[in-house]
Amino acid sequence: MSYMSYDSNLVIGSVSAAAIICYVAISLEQLIFKQHAAHIKKIMLCICGMIFGFAVWAMHFIGMLACHLPEGYSFDLSLTIISYIIAAIASTFAVWLTTRDTLPILRLILGAMLMGLGVSGMHYVGMMGLNIPDQILYYNIPLVVFSVLIAISGSGLSFWLAFKYKNTFHHKTLYKVAVAFMIAFTISGMHYTGMAAAILYPVGDMLHATHYGQERQDVLLFTIIFVTSLVLVSAFSVAILEKRLEERNLQLLQANKELESLALQDNLTKLPNRLFLVEYTDALFLQSKERKSKIALIYIDLDRFKSVNDAFGHHVGDELLVKLAQRLYPLLEEGQKLIRIGGDEFILIAEKVNRAKTEQIADLILQKIQDSFQISGKEINISASIGVVFFPDNGKSLQDLLINADSAMMQSKEQGRNTFSVYSNSSDQQLLSRSQSKLINDLYKAVEDQQFILFYQPKFTSNYQICGVEALIRWKHPTLGLLAPGMFIDGAEQTGLIIRMGYWALEQACMQMREWEEKQYAFGPIAVNLSAVQFEHKHLIESLEKLINKYNVKRGNLIIEITESTAMHHISSSIQTFEKLRNLGIKLAIDDFGTGHSSFLYLKDLPVDELKIDREFIRNLSVGSKEEIILESIIQLAIRLGLIVTAEGVETEQQAEILKRLGCQQLQGYLLGMPLPVDRLESCYPVFA
Repeated sequence: MSYMSYDSNLVIGSVSAAAIICYVAISLEQLIFKQHAAHIKKIMLCICGMIFGFAVWAMHFIGMLACHLPEGYSFDLSLTIISYIIAAIASTFAVWLTTRDTLPILRLILGAMLMGLGVSGMHYVGMMGLNIPDQILYYNIPLVVFSVLIAISGSGLSFWLAFKYKNTFHHKTLYKVAVAFMIAFTISGMHYTGMAAAILYPVGDMLHATHYGQERQDVLLFTIIFVTSLVLVSAFSVAILEKRLEERNLQLLQANKELESLALQDNLTKLPNRLFLVEYTDALFLQSKERKSKIALIYIDLDRFKSVNDAFGHHVGDELLVKLAQRLYPLLEEGQKLIRIGGDEFILIAEKVNRAKTEQIADLILQKIQDSFQISGKEINISASIGVVFFPDNGKSLQDLLINADSAMMQSKEQGRNTFSVYSNSSDQQLLSRSQSKLINDLYKAVEDQQFILFYQPKFTSNYQICGVEALIRWKHPTLGLLAPGMFIDGAEQTGLIIRMGYWALEQACMQMREWEEKQYAFGPIAVNLSAVQFEHKHLIESLEKLINKYNVKRGNLIIEITESTAMHHISSSIQTFEKLRNLGIKLAIDDFGTGHSSFLYLKDLPVDELKIDREFIRNLSVGSKEEIILESIIQLAIRLGLIVTAEGVETEQQAEILKRLGCQQLQGYLLGMPLPVDRLESCYPVFA
């Protein structure tokens, strides 16, 4: 019986050779992470595996040379080649494992076992190929197990280190050296432990061979091997625990990403939302500046979407938005995003496009939207108005672009809807757009600070006697001066501020009515215009009742004027509201009569007191004109229905004479009196009760 002894220089050489070859293989492996064609990556993967396999195989045979073997030993060529193939296959798998994007714990364990068994298999197959004359090779089974355990644990730890730090940007060389030595020590530890397990017996000494299992290795050798194995197993266990923690962190990170993704996604259509638009355009605009390319923003607003909700229900409206998103999404090309920014508004962002291409996209969108939608067994038809802007030509920021896109979209609506408009950079349009935006912004402060004043325009009988006044609101803008209603009423209705403005005007009128009564001025009754939004406000009746009681307004001294289109919008509910207003002692007038779509058939059902003929009928009024014929019919029918007829916009004596001849009871216009503040009204028309 004889144990293996070694040449220490060759032992160090075997470990060093393994480390150097592993370092070369790791360096070559890094190239796989770079962008290459798939077939090139496969070739490099095989080459790396072969080099790693050569490191294992070379270390084994240099270690064999370091061993003092008996004279006349030789190696079986076929088994030697097989041992290298085993090492190469196991190493190729190891390289493939470390180049994956993820390394789950199960894959790490299986990979460590396969690599460890591969290294062990290479060693023991190589040892099978060792031929020594008159000697038989036996193994200490516990040490063989330890050697395999070392190979598995060391392989797992090497895999974990290689995967964890493969993308490091700092100390890359040190990382490769550490991994190379870890692999080299794993191979060496397995090899020399396996060699320690091998004992040579002379062929004739079979008796000793049978008692070999009872003999023990040197205590020191066993302790070293045991401690080495324990350290490697512990290290591998720590690596497994850390890997598990890392997987938990990745799961948490993935959950956070999903939450972030949900925050940037519209819940209904699953399209990106307004928050995404802000983040996306920040980066996109920066890239566009660097590349000096244009970006188109196509602002899509559905026409009369509210009517779909009113007619079919909000669930149908929601389904319509979903189907619209599904219909438009397939149209997107590379560099394009479809975003829902709220309600029935969408934005399509297109990169690197010119005007012709953008107009082609907008036209295609309109065509797709016009096609009928089948929802809940109903056929829904809808159109859209589109506004187009370009970055950076039409705005340097997202806010400016959205304002200008909205301006272009409104132009499309004014052109009859179902069309698109490209924003014009003309100074007039820019000035108008910015002015309107600024006025709307200033309007909030105006309502808070009550920067408004009421002017009063008198109404006259056919004998030119004052028979009442109409309250007309004006805005005392801090910088722009006195603004007429046409400058801000639309903005007030869009923002909902018209409600507060309307109640303010009503209270001011009631307050003024009481003041005139105390002064015994005969300017009553006072007529106040109500917008469509306020007329449908749920607290209208309650608020008016409080004002009437607060200021002790007498019956008939307050007139509410409603436009014809507002009164006819919901005829049944209008009748109910009118009845409630009449019960409060308020008179009712239909304003701008003749511009809407009403008829005397509906008018006879409305409990109103006065009919105000729109100024468009008065503008071109002359003797024998068509306007005269129409007005004669309106006035006579209204009188027959018991209504007082007032003509607005009377500016000439001829108009006044014709209207009086036709039977018009009240006249209002610049010919007789213009809107005036209270003090000037009182001084110009000193009428007393």
